[in-house]
Amino acid sequence: MDRTTDLLPGAPTGSRLSAHHAAFLRIAPYALGVTTTKLLAGLTLMACLLVPRGNIWDSPDAYLRQTPPSDSPKEFAPGQLADNGTFVMGRVAFSRDGTEFYFTQNDSWKSGDRAELRVVRYADGNWGKPQRLAEQFMSPTLSLDGNTLYMRKGGRRNVWAAKRSGSNWSEPVPLLVGAFGVYDFMPTTSGRFYVGSEPDADDVTHGVTYAFSVITIADGKPVVRSLGRPLNEPGFNGDLYVAPDESYIIISAHETKDFESELWISFHKPDLTWTVPVSLGPKINNGLAHRWGQYVTPDGKYLFYSWGTSEKDCGVYWVRFDNLLNRLRAEAL
Repeated sequence: MDRTTDLLPGAPTGSRLSAHHAAFLRIAPYALGVTTTKLLAGLTLMACLLVPRGNIWDSPDAYLRQTPPSDSPKEFAPGQLADNGTFVMGRVAFSRDGTEFYFTQNDSWKSGDRAELRVVRYADGNWGKPQRLAEQFMSPTLSLDGNTLYMRKGGRRNVWAAKRSGSNWSEPVPLLVGAFGVYDFMPTTSGRFYVGSEPDADDVTHGVTYAFSVITIADGKPVVRSLGRPLNEPGFNGDLYVAPDESYIIISAHETKDFESELWISFHKPDLTWTVPVSLGPKINNGLAHRWGQYVTPDGKYLFYSWGTSEKDCGVYWVRFDNLLNRLRAEAL
C-alpha cells in the first residue's frame, strides 16, 4: 500500500457501504466550465492508446538514458532523482511519447507533509534536472490523452487534477472527493476507473478490509463497485495497475500486517470475470518487502514499482515485462 495513508487524516477505517456497495461520490467543481461527466468521458478515447509519432522509446535517450534491465529487476536512476535525505516512492508515470517522467519524492512512509510531485523533461536531445510540480502531492497518473495529470494529497479519498497548458500544468484542483476511497485511481479506455475502496458486505464476510473496485458512470454520477473475488483476498487490497484496455490488472497481494506484499497478475476473461491471480515470479517477489506503485510504460516493455524493506532502502525498480506478460497470459487464458 502507499506508505503515507495510515497516519494521515481522512483515511477510512472500516466498511461504510451498503450491501450493494453503491454510493455516490461528490464531484468537485472543475475549471473552465467543463462538466466532470464530459471530462471523464473525454479521457477514454481509444485513440489515446496510440504511441504518438516522434516518441523516443526506441532511441538510446529513452528512460532517462538508463540501461534497460533484463528479467531481473534493478533500481531506476539511483541517485539521480531525489534530493539528499529523501527517496523516490509510489507510482511513476511517463508521457506517451516518453519525453516526460513523473515521480514522487518524499522523506517518510508515514507522512506526506514533505512530499513533492516532480517531473524530468527531455528536450533538445537532453534530459533536464527534476523540477517540482506540486508540494504535498503524490501518485502521479496521466490521463490517456496525456492532457490531465491526476494526483493525490494524503489519505485515500481524494483525486486532484491539473490540466496541461503548453509545457506546463495548471494548479491542481479537487476532481473527486467522496465518503469512501478512490485510492490508486486509474483511468481506462472504457470510461471505467479502477481504485481501492471500502469492501462491500460480501467482502467483509471474507475478511476483506479494503477492496479493489471499479468506478462506473450512472446517470452522470460515479458509482463504486467492489471487484469481489478472486481479486480481493482477506486484508488490505488497494495497490493496483490496470491496463488501459482492462485486459489485465497487477495487484499488491498477500499483504502482511506491516504491508509487505508481492506483485501478482490477473487477466480479464471473455465472460468479463477475472482469472485467479498468479505471482509475477521469484525474480520480482524475491523475499519479504514492500511492493507497490506498479506501473507499465506506454510502450508496454517495462514494469516499474516501488520496493523497500524500510524507508532507508526504498526506491523505484524496473524490469522487462512484455515477455513475462505474454507467457503468463498464455498460461492463464
